Amino acid sequence: MKIKRLYLYLFPMILAGCNHPASESRVDPEAPIPVRVITLQQQTIHDPVFASGNFTTDDETMRSFKTGGILQRLYVREGDAVKKGQLLAALDLTEITAHVSQARLAFEKAQRDYTRLSTLYRDSVITLEQFQNAGTGLDIAREQLTTAKFNQAFSEIRATEDGFILRKFVNEGQIVGPGTPVFQTNGAGDGNWILRVAVSDGQWSSLSPGDSAVITSDLPGMQPMKGTLTKKSEGVDPVTGTFTLDIKPVNSLKNRVASGMFGKATITPSDGRKMWVIPYEALLDADGRSGYVFVTSDQQTAIKTKVSVAGITRNNVLVDGGLEKYSTLIVSGSAYLSDQSRINIIH
Repeated sequence: MKIKRLYLYLFPMILAGCNHPASESRVDPEAPIPVRVITLQQQTIHDPVFASGNFTTDDETMRSFKTGGILQRLYVREGDAVKKGQLLAALDLTEITAHVSQARLAFEKAQRDYTRLSTLYRDSVITLEQFQNAGTGLDIAREQLTTAKFNQAFSEIRATEDGFILRKFVNEGQIVGPGTPVFQTNGAGDGNWILRVAVSDGQWSSLSPGDSAVITSDLPGMQPMKGTLTKKSEGVDPVTGTFTLDIKPVNSLKNRVASGMFGKATITPSDGRKMWVIPYEALLDADGRSGYVFVTSDQQTAIKTKVSVAGITRNNVLVDGGLEKYSTLIVSGSAYLSDQSRINIIH
């Protein structure tokens, strides 16, 4: 009975609440949303490329023998400094010398045959064809002797310039084939050092030879130095999937670095890219290379559009696509907007 009397007492109050005008309890959904805007204008951005790699020289070479054979002697070790013309390694010449002797004997016989047949031809004892064949045989024997001497000369390895022995691949007594790497050398004695770095395809396409760079290293006492991009690889490295760049320092690195030491570079493209620079708060639903922003064309209606994100700086987002048709970007109030929302621009 008490519950019934309580219900009868509260019922008029509940009914009064239900009859309260809706306009007094909620915001008008048709009211324009206040927003702030900025004018869109493309800027030329020189977006730096950060890369790392190793110091090396532009003349690193794999040295090998022209012919195969038994490696008789190595005259240098890894890390040794060498001078131009210095003997580095030699094969056992027993077999090669025998080939030269055979070729010389064959040439001498061909000379005798040609001299004898020349006399017989003048006496009309042999035909012209037989005499010409003797001359051809002499020419063949001469070229075979030249080939044998050439192979003999390249059965040893000599330094082509001042530099260092970076690596040794074989040992004395080992049988090596033609072209088998014996040493890796460089011309570091001339101080022609470079920093070789790896970059992605996008970074590769934004850079050009001649672009300026700053080279840094963790080596004690080595200060940042200016450099120049001198070379871009024209193909991808099949192992790493990256492209390589050669950066030459302005100052000499002779006697300051060794091949393989780690270094870093900041490269500034000379040809900038046209992009829009927008505030962080204007970008919505970002996902990797894309996101959304609100723009307006008539200053009264918000339009949601997809944009391409090129990068992020300390204070802004770089956009390289999606804003070509618009001149005004909404930078605040975006959280309350949807496509085609009415807006009220505030200053």
